[in-house]
Amino acid sequence: MCERTSAAGAGPVNLPDLAELVALRGAAHGLSLHAHRPALAQLQGSHRSAQRGRGLEFEEVRPYAAGDDARAIDWRVTARRGRPHTKLFREERERPVWLLADLHPGLYFGSRRQFKSALLLRAAALLAWVAVLGGDRLGALIADGREPPRIFPPRGREAGVLPVLDALVEAQPRAPAEPAADSLNIALDALRPLLQPGSLVLVLSDFSGLDERTEAALATLTPHCDCRLLALTDPLERSGLPPGLYRAGLPDRLSWLDGARSQRAWQDKWAARQQRLDALARRFALPLTRLDTADVVAETLPPLLRETAWVA
Repeated sequence: MCERTSAAGAGPVNLPDLAELVALRGAAHGLSLHAHRPALAQLQGSHRSAQRGRGLEFEEVRPYAAGDDARAIDWRVTARRGRPHTKLFREERERPVWLLADLHPGLYFGSRRQFKSALLLRAAALLAWVAVLGGDRLGALIADGREPPRIFPPRGREAGVLPVLDALVEAQPRAPAEPAADSLNIALDALRPLLQPGSLVLVLSDFSGLDERTEAALATLTPHCDCRLLALTDPLERSGLPPGLYRAGLPDRLSWLDGARSQRAWQDKWAARQQRLDALARRFALPLTRLDTADVVAETLPPLLRETAWVA
């Protein structure tokens, strides 16, 4: 947290409550996590099929096209017709959809409309409603960096959503504290044995603790599950402090920072973190979307979740 030396005291913090998260159900109507090529999948590099493992129903066979997964080739039809053919599948409804909420204390930060923790709650709530309204079963794993992650097995309809929303409200940080660098890795390790092949995993995090262990954990998930990354960002993180003197740090460990002198190193560190996240998304062909604290979730997420036709 930072404060400028001439700044007045901060106003009251507007943290999401259960009523607000329940109300996001209205914004979820007409949206889908089943789009053949959802706009949410702002992919880096080439796209592997996101439909993996069980949770699929056979639909038809068609001639093989460039970019199709070679593992889906129907060899009997290929031999019979003399040219490669591939199997097409469609996702079963009522597949498990898991929300992984990396709600560590470092998310109690924001320079615009909301804290990153509030952004996570609002995005998670909207995605939860989209999942159950689309016929899926919702599960969640909530990591706050201080206790073992809370686990909610997949359930359908409101019974799957309301306990998760209530737990998110309870777990959100309410004061500045030391970021828990390992919370995402702990959450991924806890989630892995709970997943069924074909599950959809939505990872909401600022990825501040991204390291080799994170990459290894995602490497074990992606061959069997559809995994999508939603990265939480803030304008001040990208730009660094403007010119001026600031007191920065935790309440009991504040130090002075010169905005002009620290800006270059700040921006370089931010760019390196984002490049590593982009490289991770490309390596595993994971859809990656960045959500910003300056945006209204109910306005920015819906356009990314509307059904879109497959574009070859």
